[in-house]
Amino acid sequence: MKTVSTKLVIVICIMLTAIVYIIPTINHRWWPHSKINLGLDLQGGMHLVLEVETQKAVEDTVERITNELGADLRSDRIRYQKIARVDGYYIFVKVGGKENIEKFENILSKNFRNLKKSSEKMDNGVLTTRLMLHENESLRIKKMAVEQALETIRNRIDQFGVSEPDIRIQGEKRILIQLPGITDTDRAKSLIGRTALLEFKLVDDTHSVKNAQKGDLPPGTQILYEIKYDPLKNSEIKIPYLVKKRTLLTGASLTDARVQIDSQYNEPYVTINFDRKGGRVFARITEENIKKRLAIVLDNKIYSAPVIQDKIVGGSARITGNFTTAEAHDLSIVLRAGALPAPVKILEERTVGPSLGNDSINMGLMSVYAGGLLVILFMVIYYKGAGLIADFALLVNILLIAGGLAAFQATLTLPGIAGIILTIGMAVDANVLIFERIKEEQALGKPPRAAVDSGFKRATLTILDANVTTLIAALVLFQFGTGPVKGFASTLSLGVIASLFTALILSKMIFDYFLINRKIKKISI
Repeated sequence: MKTVSTKLVIVICIMLTAIVYIIPTINHRWWPHSKINLGLDLQGGMHLVLEVETQKAVEDTVERITNELGADLRSDRIRYQKIARVDGYYIFVKVGGKENIEKFENILSKNFRNLKKSSEKMDNGVLTTRLMLHENESLRIKKMAVEQALETIRNRIDQFGVSEPDIRIQGEKRILIQLPGITDTDRAKSLIGRTALLEFKLVDDTHSVKNAQKGDLPPGTQILYEIKYDPLKNSEIKIPYLVKKRTLLTGASLTDARVQIDSQYNEPYVTINFDRKGGRVFARITEENIKKRLAIVLDNKIYSAPVIQDKIVGGSARITGNFTTAEAHDLSIVLRAGALPAPVKILEERTVGPSLGNDSINMGLMSVYAGGLLVILFMVIYYKGAGLIADFALLVNILLIAGGLAAFQATLTLPGIAGIILTIGMAVDANVLIFERIKEEQALGKPPRAAVDSGFKRATLTILDANVTTLIAALVLFQFGTGPVKGFASTLSLGVIASLFTALILSKMIFDYFLINRKIKKISI
C-alpha cells in the first residue's frame, strides 16, 4: 500500500509539472514560463541559404599581407621598385640590388612563412617574384571565414530578438538560416547580409572630385558616395567624395555602439566606443589631421565626413546620416556584432506566411484529433474497461509530450506533429501487448490480480526492447538531422519516454487500484 501511495505522488507530481509548463501556451498571461515554440512551418517566417564568398576573404588577407610586407620593407629601409596585389591572390614584388634582395629574402623567411613563391626571375640584378599563400593557409582562411560569418550572423539575429532561430553551416561555404515569426523580411535580410566593414579614411580635398570622376584619379585615392534623401524631390542624392584608399582605423577596435537622439534636431544617431588601443589610435589620427575631413565609411558608403576641429580623446565618436530609428538600431546591431569576414549572397529564399502556418497548425491538430479519436474508439470497443484505462493513459501521454516540449524549449514543427501521431499509435501498441498477455494468463485460469501482474511482467521486456531501439533511432535523428527532422525526432523521443511511463507505470497503477482497493473480481478486457 505504501509503494502504491509513493507511486501515486510521483505520478501526480509529473502530471502537475507538465500542466504548469503547458499553461503559458494556452494563455501566456497566467504563468511566467515560456510557451511551446512553433517552427517555421507552423508560425510562418523566413528561410534563407547564404553563400559566403570565401575567395574574397583570401583576397582581403593577401591585401593585408601586401601592406604589411611593404611596411616592413620601408621600416628596414629596403629599397624596392614595386609591391602590389595582382590577379586577386598574388603579391607582385620587384626588388633591385644584391643587399636589398638579401634583406627581402630574410624578411620573407622570418615574418611571412605563410607565403610561397609561385614564380621568380632575376634580370640585370633585379628580382621579380610572385608570392602566394600556401594551399593549407588558403583553406584555413576559407573555413575560418564561414565559421566567423556564422557567429557574426548569430550575434546579429540574437540582438534582433528572434526566438528559436535555426542557424547552421551547410556544406563548405553555405549557411542555412530559419527565422520563425519574422514578418519584416527585407529588414532581416539587410541586417543579416550587411558586411558592416567600418573604416575611417581621410578625405582628399587637394584634388578635384569632378576631374577624378572624369578619369583623372590621383594615385592612392578612390571615389566614394554619401547618399542623402531629398524630401522635396522625394529621391536620393549621391554626393561624391575623393578619399584616400588607406584605412586609418577599422571597426575591429569597437567595444560598443548605441542609438542616441540628437536633442537639437530630434534625429537618431549612433555613438561608437573604441577599446583602449583603438582610442589611442583615434586620438592620434585626429591630432595629426586637424582641419581635415575624416570620412566615416561603412561598406564603401560614406555616412558622414566631419572636419576634425581638435584632438578627440576618450575613444568615442558618432555616426550621423538621416537615419530612421529602425535604421539606427540595425546599424548599432551590426556594428556591435562585428563585420562579416567576407560578403555573403542569398542563394535561396523562402517566406512562409502566418496564414499558411495557421493552416498547417489546424490541419496538424485535425490529424491528431482524428487519429486519437479513432484509436480511443477502437480501444473501448475491443478492450472494454481496460480500453478506457489505455485511453486515459493515452491522454496523459499527449499531456507529457506537450509539457516536455515547453520545458525543454524544443521547437514544434509539422513533422513534429507527425511524430506525435506516430507516438499515439506506439503508446496504444504497448497497452495492446499487455492486454493480450493478460488475456492469455486468464485463459490459463489465473485470478485477475495474478493475471495482471503476470501480463505486465511478461510484456515489459518486449515493450522496453521495442521502445528503446526506437528512442536510439530518434536520438540519432535529433543529433544529425536538420530543422524539420529534428522536430520529428524531438516529439518522437519525448513520446517514447512518455509511452513507457504511461504503459508500464500509470496503467499498472490504475489496475492495482481497482484490483486491490476496489477489490473487483473480474476484469473487463
